[in-house]
Amino acid sequence: MTARAAEEPPLLELVLTPHRSLPRRGFMALMALLIGFNFVAGIVFLAVGAWPVIGFLGLDVALVWFAFKLSYARARQSERLAFYRDRLSILRRDHWGREVSVDLQPYWLRVRVVRHQGEVTRLVLTSHGRRHAIGQFLAPDERERLALHIDEVLAAMRDGRPLPAPPAHPQPAISVSA
Repeated sequence: MTARAAEEPPLLELVLTPHRSLPRRGFMALMALLIGFNFVAGIVFLAVGAWPVIGFLGLDVALVWFAFKLSYARARQSERLAFYRDRLSILRRDHWGREVSVDLQPYWLRVRVVRHQGEVTRLVLTSHGRRHAIGQFLAPDERERLALHIDEVLAAMRDGRPLPAPPAHPQPAISVSA
């Protein structure tokens, strides 16, 4: 973060995060249920003499655990859009915790929505010949709402008007602070 960014608070800040439908408590309950079911099935297979099946029952538990751990690791990524009077600052954090920051001048910034078969597939911010895709992990309708809101915010900044109120988001994928 630059010294300039530390001096003034942003006019508006949007934090984008991937949505995960199963909380950790649900994950633990699912794993307990899966382990319990496989334990009972393992006893049945052992009783009928099919003991090699037990290894596969353990393998499926391990694969489900690994898939969820990978999903939760991906959920740690985020994008922070901070609107200042003279710039839009984008801070990307990947699932490993690495951060990349880009500052864009808001007066030349354009919001472009890329559609494929009527669905929003990408949200791209363009400025001075550079393109920055944002919200790749958002659902298409969330990308659409985000694009409209960013357009409104940029128009208000250019015109010197107060920034519009953030839209209501049913998913916790976009959090707003002003």
